[in-house]
This record gives sequence, C-alpha cells and structure tokens, in this order.
Amino acid sequence: MVESRPWLTFLTHAILIAGVVVIAFPIYVTFVASTHTLEDITTAFPYLPGDQLIANYTKALTLGPRDVGATVGTMMINSLIMALGITFGKISISLLAAFAIVYFRFRFRMFFFWMIFITLMLPVEVRILPTYEVAADLKLLDSYPGLILPLIASATATFLFRQFFLIVPDELCESVRIDGGGPLRFFWDILLPMSRTSIAALFVILFIYGWNQYLWPLLITSDEGYYTLLIGIKRMLDVGEGQAEWHIIMAATMLAMIPPVLIVICMQKQFVRGMTETEK
Repeated sequence: MVESRPWLTFLTHAILIAGVVVIAFPIYVTFVASTHTLEDITTAFPYLPGDQLIANYTKALTLGPRDVGATVGTMMINSLIMALGITFGKISISLLAAFAIVYFRFRFRMFFFWMIFITLMLPVEVRILPTYEVAADLKLLDSYPGLILPLIASATATFLFRQFFLIVPDELCESVRIDGGGPLRFFWDILLPMSRTSIAALFVILFIYGWNQYLWPLLITSDEGYYTLLIGIKRMLDVGEGQAEWHIIMAATMLAMIPPVLIVICMQKQFVRGMTETEK
C-alpha cells in the first residue's frame, strides 16, 4: 500500500504549477502584445489583452509588415510546405532504406547502413557549404525543392525503422511469399500498417524539425516570395535605427506557434504510443 503524504503531493503540484507559469508567461506576454497598438506597447506595456487582436492579425496575414515583401500568410504557407515536404520525404526514404537493409541481401549492406548511421555525427551546420554549392549547381536556389530536398535524408528515422523491422517475425514474410506476394506487397500490406505508431511519432518530431528550420532557408532563399516564417520574423526585427512593428511581430510569433501546437495536440496519443510501446 502506497503511503499518503499530503505535503509531498502539495510540493509536487506546486513545482509543476511553477514550471507551467515560467513556460507560459512569455507566451502570454507575446499574445498580449499582439492585441495592442504599437503606441500602447512602446509607452507603457499592458498586461491585459487589448482590442486590436483582429486588426493586428488581419494586417499580418494579408498586408504584412513594412520592409518585408511577403505577408505572414505567405510565409506560413512556405513554412508549411517545407515542413510537410521534409517530414514526408524523411519518412518515405527512411522506410524504404530500412526495408532494403533488413530484407534484401546485397554486398556491403551493413557498410552502407553504418555509413548512413555515421551521418548522425555530421549536423547540417557542418556540411552547409558543400550542400549549398550542390543546390546552386542544380539551380535549386529560391525554390521549394531547394528548401526541401537537401534535408529529407534522416539517419535517425532509418535507424528506428530498421530496429523495428528486425523484430517483425520472419513467418509474416514467409506467409506473403507462400501466397504469391512479392517484396512490395509485403512492405505495403504488412510492414507499413505495423509501422503506423512509429510513423506517427516521427511525423510529430520531423514536422517540428522542418517548421523550425532557420539556417538553411536563410542561405537558400533571397526571393522574399520563398521566405519561411522564421526568416520573416528575423527580417521584421532588422530595422536598423527605425521602429520595429512590435505588435505585428508578436502576432507573427503567435501564428508561428499554431501549426506545431496543433500537430502535437492532434497526434499526442499516437506520439506517446509510438515512443512507449514495448516492442519498439
């Protein structure tokens, strides 16, 4: 029987509440700033929401800030295209790579796997210059393929899918073979449905990874029509000696939080299952 300790329960909840307050307070301040005029923010910062919420968010989405050629709405679409492209690309390539490594016998199979795995020690920042040179030679600058293709390989996802495929019983593969099915049928009808929870968990992680990309879009894009939202927010802050439009910047910051939060909320059950199931 677990002993009841009210003071310990109170202390635990107090620590949790304090952590939530510390994390949520900057978000609350950002939201409040996005609902006031610029004059209200620069004179005496208010701590209660104002009456400019619709006006500020409408201006950000449709008109955009000054000195930035694209609207926040356009930059959100660019970020969404990039995040989804990276997510689906990483998952698709990793599934096929893990499938080939586990179920096909070819020369240097493990060598290629370990070469893929070693790339975990080479982050984007280390190979950014040669990657940019290749993208420039292929005419991928200022384009959606340029934003997506150099980032769609994932050694982590390949490793996780490989580990999962290794515990799939060989009898399933044999049964498909007896039924006259080939490798693609085994992959499509057996492995893919069994990998749904892993795919869902990776989808959340990879979407947030793609949405939060900053360095690569900064290098690959010079056309404002291809700016992602993070690049746009940075451009809004670079006003020199001028006055930044803080109410629009805060509105754009709040809008930048919405897609990742929605993905986590909508897929939290699948994410937890994918990370905690014992057979993983």
